Amino acid sequence: MNVIKVILTVIFVLISIILTVVVLAQEGKSAGLSGALGGTGETYWSKNKSRSAEGKLETATRWLVILFLVIAAVLNINF
Repeated sequence: MNVIKVILTVIFVLISIILTVVVLAQEGKSAGLSGALGGTGETYWSKNKSRSAEGKLETATRWLVILFLVIAAVLNINF
């Protein structure tokens, strides 16, 4: 069991580093509160955002956060 814990810890550290790089590579949201209040409607960019590099970074961020949380929970179990 100790070997599994060491392997998961190494993976956890790697995911942490990759997650930091991916989050820093993303652009900031320039609309801020004005975009939330006024709404921008459906644009070509909002419909096809998942195909862009920014959309792929957001998808990678979601999956890395899920892996981060799952491995953190597993490492917290006292086995």
